[in-house]
Amino acid sequence: MKEEKIKRINELYHKSKAEGLTEAEKKEQKILRQEYIEAFRENLRGQLNQISIKEKDGTIINLGEKYGKKRNQKKGS
Repeated sequence: MKEEKIKRINELYHKSKAEGLTEAEKKEQKILRQEYIEAFRENLRGQLNQISIKEKDGTIINLGEKYGKKRNQKKGS
């Protein structure tokens, strides 16, 4: 997510606490928050898909390959 959008989210938050928001600003805030949450989730999924675990027998299991792709396939179906 671009820095300008994060800055705008913060501006709207501070304005809502200080004086309140118009209906248009409330709608904008809701849309921006949803975009932020989706970007956060994508970033987290990307990080989690890069995790590998070394088993006691020495084998390495990439959790993204084992679990991440299955979840993505279910979403697309």
